Amino acid sequence: MSAERPATKRTRASLLHNWISLTGLVVVTGSLFSFLFLCVLDTLAHFSNPYIGILTYFVAPGFLFIGTFLTVFGMLHQWRKQVKSPGLLSAFAVDLSRPRDRKGMVIFIAGTVVFLLVSAIGSYKSYQVSESVQFCGQACHVPMQPEFIAHQNSPHARVACVECHIGHGPEAFVAAKMNGVHQLIGVITDDYARPIKTPIRNLRPARDTCEQCHWPEKFSGNLDRTYQHFLADETNTPFAVRLTLKVGGANPAHGNVGGIHWHVSQDNKIEYVATDDRRQVIPWVRVTNPRGEVTEYRLPGFTNDIATYEMRTMDCLDCHNRPSHRFRSPNDAVDLAITLGSIDRKLPWVKSNAVVALTQTYDTEARALENISHLLRGKYPGAPQADALVTAVQKIYSENFFPEMKADWRAYPENMGHKDWPGCFRCHDGRHKAVDDAKKKIPASDCAACHTILAQGNGDAMSKVNLKGSAFFHIDSEY
Repeated sequence: MSAERPATKRTRASLLHNWISLTGLVVVTGSLFSFLFLCVLDTLAHFSNPYIGILTYFVAPGFLFIGTFLTVFGMLHQWRKQVKSPGLLSAFAVDLSRPRDRKGMVIFIAGTVVFLLVSAIGSYKSYQVSESVQFCGQACHVPMQPEFIAHQNSPHARVACVECHIGHGPEAFVAAKMNGVHQLIGVITDDYARPIKTPIRNLRPARDTCEQCHWPEKFSGNLDRTYQHFLADETNTPFAVRLTLKVGGANPAHGNVGGIHWHVSQDNKIEYVATDDRRQVIPWVRVTNPRGEVTEYRLPGFTNDIATYEMRTMDCLDCHNRPSHRFRSPNDAVDLAITLGSIDRKLPWVKSNAVVALTQTYDTEARALENISHLLRGKYPGAPQADALVTAVQKIYSENFFPEMKADWRAYPENMGHKDWPGCFRCHDGRHKAVDDAKKKIPASDCAACHTILAQGNGDAMSKVNLKGSAFFHIDSEY
């Protein structure tokens, strides 16, 4: 008598016992792993990265949502099968003695391992990418293109963006995450300022950024500098200015406190308020000297309550406010190109023609480059230097003018000096009077206050050095 084959055990299977739900659980596990991994990386990093918040709080939760959806979808599918079945379904089981089950299990385990491995590697690589200058400058191409290109041509081209733009501590950490999310939303919705507004209100203080490389105690003394210019005349006459910059020092332990760096001496404290967004109008200044004596200066007619304004303590960035994102003016850029030989000075009126080509109003960069070529080739038809001239001027435009973002030197004041913007004259205009003594003023800057003109002109004139200083001769008007 042959033995009867036992009946298959039938019971109500768990709703999770299906391949769809199990795949969803794997995705959920991977996304949670990535989330925690990114959080740990961001916490242990020596500086916070705002864009890692996008990966941590947007991308990882996105995969978590997908995994949850697959899990729930599989459970609903399983529930429908149970509802439609007249009897109980067979319990979900894997029998490794069956080739079909073995194959399915191998595929599932291999897929799980690969997915978790890819999640780990992808999370780490994504973190590395989000720290790069290229990500900061090129991921949001249009809004950040001006700053990215200017940074690439600056003395700080090898300094990562996050080194200066992201602060330390819990408050800066949260602010960075919120700012990164805000930027992402702004780019997606095309809702961002054109040009990007400066100064950046939450930028890290100079002591946390600049002073990590630039020793604040250094005594610089007087620096000899020569600046080459060219007149806007037919022969593009060269005109150089050699001067001594009175940089001085800010620490009495290493030299006399004086010169330009007196303003950031550890023994002096200078505070001010600005009434405009770009910090170009400064009607109130307070100076505390090494003896603790306080002098308050105001512009005539300024009687506003200073408590309604942001009060700043002066540091490096109040003068060196464009250290990594400088847009050259047309005059300066063309002067440099002629000095380097990119533009041939023998072409008549080339200085003025190049500046005129750069300062026309254009709505796009493509149209600007086309018009620059058309204008300059029309000025010098058949000239062998025309191709090099067009290339040089187009390069100047591409590196300093961004019509889509309305960004160029006119949009961003540069306070180091007073050539194109008020700069030093924001305070040193001779009009800021002491509140308790109307006869006492912030001294007005003149050509000998911060620098001495040693020689100026061209040819033999540059060999005639006047150590007492000469009056500065203004060679050109600005465009």
